[in-house]
Amino acid sequence: MIEFLQGVAGGLGDGSVYALLALGFVIIYKSTRVINFSQPAFMLAGAVLVSYLVGPLGFYLAVAVGVLVTAMLALGVERVAVRPMIGKPVFAIAIITLGIDIAMRVVVNGFIGTDVRQVGDPWGLASRPLLGVPVQERHIAMVLTAAVAVALLFAFFKYTRIGLAMRASAVDQEAALTQGVSVGTVFALSWAIAGGLAAIGGTFVATGAGADQQMWIIALKALPAIILGGLDSLEGAVAGGLIIGVVESLVGTYQADIAPWLGNNFAVVSPYVVMLLVLLVRPYGLFGTREVERV
Repeated sequence: MIEFLQGVAGGLGDGSVYALLALGFVIIYKSTRVINFSQPAFMLAGAVLVSYLVGPLGFYLAVAVGVLVTAMLALGVERVAVRPMIGKPVFAIAIITLGIDIAMRVVVNGFIGTDVRQVGDPWGLASRPLLGVPVQERHIAMVLTAAVAVALLFAFFKYTRIGLAMRASAVDQEAALTQGVSVGTVFALSWAIAGGLAAIGGTFVATGAGADQQMWIIALKALPAIILGGLDSLEGAVAGGLIIGVVESLVGTYQADIAPWLGNNFAVVSPYVVMLLVLLVRPYGLFGTREVERV
């Protein structure tokens, strides 16, 4: 039982990071109907930026500045590379975001070099008992930070004018324009928020192990999360991220004993197996909007 609870706790910690990254994907998709494939690059850039700032600023201030700078970077990318493509086919814009991801990672990798950069987190790999179960402190920090970020984000969308404008644009851009909503501002803000969330996620991915050139691959696990939860559902992104994290952790804990014939690293691909199963059974996700087209 202790082993199971440790697996769940670790899964919730990692799943919190997947949820933050998935929220970034969903926010941009709801605003622009484009899947932003450059999220892994923003995640990596945020973590590397924090690793450079942690020395002079300390961990917490470095994270705050890193999140802000990464959000501004995402805003600049939207203005320069994505905004001119408004009105073009969605597929073409998605391919551009893929090119942005590759270009940014090449630049960021130059700052990483061949070393692993540490973000200077105060907990490392230390553990503490929680209800009698040893839990890594970084997983506790992940869950608490994600909970605060999600609560602030949902309050922002529900109670602020710009948040309501973003929700209106997500439902119907033309109707929002007729009501005086600046859709361009909504697009820019959605990119900035997604960039900030990616930086938070990247920082927590780098805690303990550090940031290296292959860290961006972890951001791809947000794709199974948004497929599971629903591509246009913020609640689904959170639920999907947590579920994927727990599934991956439990598979890693028990698969070697139950199904050793699957190999030693099946936990790495288990999120994508879940994604394929969901696509076969419920392609619009657990919380996604089911679209019906009349032909």
